[in-house]
Amino acid sequence: MTTETAVPFFTTTSAYSLAFVSSIAVVAYVSANAFLPKRSTSQDRFTWIWLTFDALIHFSFEAIFLYYSVFGRTVATSTGPLVEMVKEYALADLRWGVADPTVVSLEILTVLGAGPMACYILKQLASDDPARHYWIIVLCTAEIYGGWMTFCPEWLTGSPNLDTSNSLYLWVYLTFMNVIWVIVPLGLMLDSYQHIASSLRVMQAQARAKKT
Repeated sequence: MTTETAVPFFTTTSAYSLAFVSSIAVVAYVSANAFLPKRSTSQDRFTWIWLTFDALIHFSFEAIFLYYSVFGRTVATSTGPLVEMVKEYALADLRWGVADPTVVSLEILTVLGAGPMACYILKQLASDDPARHYWIIVLCTAEIYGGWMTFCPEWLTGSPNLDTSNSLYLWVYLTFMNVIWVIVPLGLMLDSYQHIASSLRVMQAQARAKKT
């Protein structure tokens, strides 16, 4: 007769993984005070904080996953303090531990594409370049699409790789850590759409006025 060992709800690795993410959020907040012009609006400050947080997550946590998931490597068979954070997330989504090709493919685009694009938008924000609104829409569309392609195939097959038995895995790792990459990009897209649409309407009205 065998007995199953209960999976701990919260471990030391859980603690330093969440502390790592929290420290990135603090850095993002502090950087807004350091690099944004004083005249920046509250919306621009929020956008800066989110994009900095977004880029740093791509360049740290997701880059670590990518490094240990190519050239025959997997997170599950790798060792080291950094990879332990990814292993912690892989307890909730098993695909992150076995170098699932769909997840790896999406993370290649995220680390090499979305991360640099977020930094480019930050540069535009710092110089108050209104052209940033186009790139915000491009980035947010990519982020939302990436989230959909990460989870939709799993949902269609009955979520065999998602462990929802632990409330930490379900509500923090799978829900909160992924839903924010839907809600925030949707909000930023709406804000940028309003800026672009307003500018185009003003230009249209001016063009019509010149004809009359």
